[in-house]
Amino acid sequence: MGFQVTVYDRHDRSGGLMIYGIPGFKLEKDVVERRNKLLADGGVEFVLNTNIGEDISFDAIRGRHDAVLIATGVYKTRDLDLDNADAHGVVRALDYLTASNRVELGDDVPDFEDGELNANGKRVIVIGGGDTAMDCVRTAIRQGAQSVKCLYRRDRANMPGSQREVQNAEEEGVEFVWLSAPGAFSGHVTGDAATEQERDVDSITEIASVRVQKMRLGAADVTGRQSPELIHGADYDEPAELVIKALGFEPEDLPRLWGSRGSRSRAGARSRPISRPTAPASPAFMPSATSCAAQALWSGRSATAARLPTASPNI
Repeated sequence: MGFQVTVYDRHDRSGGLMIYGIPGFKLEKDVVERRNKLLADGGVEFVLNTNIGEDISFDAIRGRHDAVLIATGVYKTRDLDLDNADAHGVVRALDYLTASNRVELGDDVPDFEDGELNANGKRVIVIGGGDTAMDCVRTAIRQGAQSVKCLYRRDRANMPGSQREVQNAEEEGVEFVWLSAPGAFSGHVTGDAATEQERDVDSITEIASVRVQKMRLGAADVTGRQSPELIHGADYDEPAELVIKALGFEPEDLPRLWGSRGSRSRAGARSRPISRPTAPASPAFMPSATSCAAQALWSGRSATAARLPTASPNI
């Protein structure tokens, strides 16, 4: 038994984080594009450049299909509440990685060409200790950064990222600054605006350095990892022309974005229940957020098998 499958995607290529998030040195893009072609040749319809809630409503999608599987991933990035957090040169990890992957795919990326999302020749600081941070530091090395440092508020033993990725990064020239966290971003005005600096002190547009706060480890938190505690008076300034925030991701508020509130969704078989309201009830399913592509595939198959029990689990 088979089913007609339609995939709606906000991007101009299908593949999600596998095409635009994971660097090419870890996952070759021709592999992803070949898989997309196999799916399309097999009858899957891809509707690209489509934002749900803007280009088409969720209710319209429900009306067109017998079942809807919500598999949006987690794209909302965590941020820092610091001075000059929006300074030019302070960027989100996903924006940085997406630009790098688009360039590799042959796209014209203005923010890369003008240097905003390009590490070439710059002193780079990446904030975070997960696998996304590792992707950023290793990408910056490949782009020809002058130096790359990774700030993480805990020590090596308590970081969430892969130890193998840390070792790879160290071998490639990345310096890890353990027990360190950003306290503020400082900058300076450039060009014509420099003449106005004394009269307009708010015109700080270029990142110049990161105020680094030294930490120590205290009691364990609910995850079992020791909590970082600030060491007062141990701050120092670290020069940087590019700061990349790799602080993790949170679920987007899909009901608000899609204009649908007030009902529940069910998770796929054996996946975790959803802890927040989602788009209107059946037929809608949302597997829980996963940490790798293999888990995402398993979760998607489980959800499909739960909704369509006559379908083979190998579909």
